[in-house]
Amino acid sequence: MNNIQTADKVLYLDFDGVLHDDAVYWSPKRGIYIKTPGRTLFEWMPILDELLEPNADVKIILSTSWVRVKSFEFAKKHLSGTLQARVIGATYHRREMRGKGFELLPRGVQVWGDVVLRKPKSWFAIDNDDDAWTVWCRDKLVKTDDRFGLSDPAVQQAVRAMLEQL
Repeated sequence: MNNIQTADKVLYLDFDGVLHDDAVYWSPKRGIYIKTPGRTLFEWMPILDELLEPNADVKIILSTSWVRVKSFEFAKKHLSGTLQARVIGATYHRREMRGKGFELLPRGVQVWGDVVLRKPKSWFAIDNDDDAWTVWCRDKLVKTDDRFGLSDPAVQQAVRAMLEQL
C-alpha cells in the first residue's frame, strides 16, 4: 500500500453504535437513516470532539463499514471539521482489498491488521463490536452499547482513561 499515513497515537473509530445509535439503515428514497425513534445520525459526535480536544496529537483511522459500503471520502465528510482534520486513513482500502473478503473478517481482525500495517506507537479503538478481538489487543478496545454509544458516561470515562495512557 503506497502512501499510507501513520501517526504515533491513533484512535480506530467506528460510527454505528458509537457516534449514534446502531440501528442505521439505507434506502434509495431516504438514504442513510436511523430506525430508532428520537435518534439522529452523529448525535454523539460533539462528545468525541470534546474528549479529543485536549489531545491534538491523536489521529483517527476510520474502522466503520461506511468506508467499505460507500467510500472513505463519504464517511469522512460526515464528521465535524475538527474530527475530519484528524482522519489519516481507514482500515479498508478499496484499491488494495476485496470488499467481500474484508467484510467477512471480524472487526477486531480488521483493526489489528491495520495496526500491523501502520505500526502506531500507541492506539485504541472505540467500537460496539467486540467480536474476535484477540487477547493481546482486547485491552485497547472501548466497547460501547449499541443504543447508547458515546452518550454513556462510563464509556466517556473509559475513553478519557485510554487517552491518558497514550
